[in-house]
Amino acid sequence: MALKNLRGRVAFIFEQVDFDVDQIVGVKNIKITDVEELAKVAMQEYDLDFAAQVRPGDLLVGAGNFGYGHPHYPPMKAMRHLGITGVIAESFSPGYWRGEVSMGFPQVSCPGILGFVRRWDEVEVDWAAGVVRNHSQGTEIPFESLPQADAEMIEAGGLVPFLKRQAAQQHEQKEHAHVRSGS
Repeated sequence: MALKNLRGRVAFIFEQVDFDVDQIVGVKNIKITDVEELAKVAMQEYDLDFAAQVRPGDLLVGAGNFGYGHPHYPPMKAMRHLGITGVIAESFSPGYWRGEVSMGFPQVSCPGILGFVRRWDEVEVDWAAGVVRNHSQGTEIPFESLPQADAEMIEAGGLVPFLKRQAAQQHEQKEHAHVRSGS
C-alpha cells in the first residue's frame, strides 16, 4: 500500500492566513448540492477564468490554518470536480483536515510552501521521499509526514472505503485463524 504521487500545476495560491474554503464558492452558494452548479460558481471571486484554465491533476496551495471556519464539503467537491487533486498548505485547520482526509482528498502540510512556488509552477508531492518538488524551478522542500491512519484513509479513497478495507482484512484474519485452529 503506497500513496500515488501527486503531480500537477499550482492552479491557485491562497495567501490569506485562516482562509475559509467557503469563499471558494461563496457563502451564498454553500447549500448548492449539484456539483456542476458548484463548479460553475467556484473561484469567481478570485479568477473568472479558473475553470477554463485548471487541468486534471492541478493542486491548490494555501497559507497557515487553511480551511479555517466551519468545515463544509461543497467548495472542495467543486475543486475535485474541476480536476484539483490535493492541497499543499503551510498548515491546516484541524476540522477541515479531518473532513477532507475522510473524503480521501490529499492534504499536504508543508511549512514554507508559499515562498517555494509560484502560480502555474509544475510541482510533485513525492510521498515516499517526503518532499514537494518544484519541477519548474528545480527545487524541493520537505513536508510533514502524514499520520499512518490518514495516509491509509487517503490511499483507500476516504473513510468509508478505509473502514470497508479494515473490516475485510479483519474478516480474512478470523477466517485464517479459524482454518489454522482446525475448526
